[in-house]
Amino acid sequence: MLELIDQTPLLYAVIAAATLGLAPFFPEPHIVEKLRMLRTGQLKRPLDIFDLLLHLAPFLFLAVKLARMAAGAGG
Repeated sequence: MLELIDQTPLLYAVIAAATLGLAPFFPEPHIVEKLRMLRTGQLKRPLDIFDLLLHLAPFLFLAVKLARMAAGAGG
């Protein structure tokens, strides 16, 4: 799995986070709504939890990619 992260160009990870992670953009990014629901304790339905994880995945991928690049492990 880490090999896949290392082989993925940084630009692809940034594009994924900017598009998939934030979509839909209007009236607000969907992830903002889900994080607000999490903060207020309203994130209870399994579908909402899955949706939050789905929108967080590109950001987590980007964070791991950047951390591995900073550590010199990946290009």
